[in-house]
Amino acid sequence: MTDIPQTMIAIGIATPGGPEMLKPQTRPVPQPSAGEILVAVAAAGVNRPDVLQRQGGYNPPPGASDIPGLEIAGTVVARGDGAGRFALGDRVCGLVAGGGYAEYAVVHESNALPAPAGLSLTEAGAIPETFFTVWTNVFQRGRLQAGESFLVHGGSSGIGTAAIQLAKAFGATVLATAGSEEKCRACRDLGADHAINYRTEDFVAAAKAATDGKGVDLILDMVGGDYIDRNYETAADQGRIVQIAFLNGPKATVNFSRLMLKRLVHTGSTLRPRTVAEKAAIAAELQARVWPLLEAGRCKPLINATFPLAEAAEAHRLMESSSHIGKIVLTV
Repeated sequence: MTDIPQTMIAIGIATPGGPEMLKPQTRPVPQPSAGEILVAVAAAGVNRPDVLQRQGGYNPPPGASDIPGLEIAGTVVARGDGAGRFALGDRVCGLVAGGGYAEYAVVHESNALPAPAGLSLTEAGAIPETFFTVWTNVFQRGRLQAGESFLVHGGSSGIGTAAIQLAKAFGATVLATAGSEEKCRACRDLGADHAINYRTEDFVAAAKAATDGKGVDLILDMVGGDYIDRNYETAADQGRIVQIAFLNGPKATVNFSRLMLKRLVHTGSTLRPRTVAEKAAIAAELQARVWPLLEAGRCKPLINATFPLAEAAEAHRLMESSSHIGKIVLTV
């Protein structure tokens, strides 16, 4: 391809700090290495890890771009040696370890997927980070089965809205916590059987009542802090808790006797530092199990707001306000 420019506009982090530190910069267009594709970005999702990176608390893994942004959608414009999974011009979305907030980004072809039929590229740009995270943590690590109960904290977040839809689609009874009646209503609209306003209700008592006192089989937690001890109380015998973030901090005082008495499993994971091969395995399962649901309209990313790439700072301000329901996306 000869019409790819030498430089592009990307959003850099001038210095760790507030949203105003996100600045449009001129950067070289990245070149795809072996097995990689170059994507002309149409949309890039905004995620909590991007905020942490901007604040100086989540550095890119070795070899990754320092440009924030972990998920993209767009059109394939060039291919590295040996990359044959996609043709030039194909619409794709992909999971990247950095570099998403830019006009062009490279992604290993095994970590990219065809943009789901029937969805716009803006919608496709809201899928990878969220759906990869939910799939690997809820279904691979958490082993959620049809007929089980599932609780997601932060049900109105990007992760939460995806988790509710997928857990429901695969036959679970779904509970979600959220911080307002509007957010609880959104969770129910997406398929949650029970939505608990954690500001006005004790989620432990509400979850036990919803499960006839049994407790919850699987909990997906991004809050941490004092929620860890309360999750142990909420969980059913032989329940599982999967930790994916610590919005309330990674340290807590916990009564670990419940871990033994209930035979609980408490695990967790991060996605960004995992290998290309590990992410490829998640992508393959998503294409087989989840892409048919997306293409049939049985689930879809819920987009709260879009911002032009140059307004990334405004997107981060909205993310940090926690007033949004669903995903925030930058468009190019």
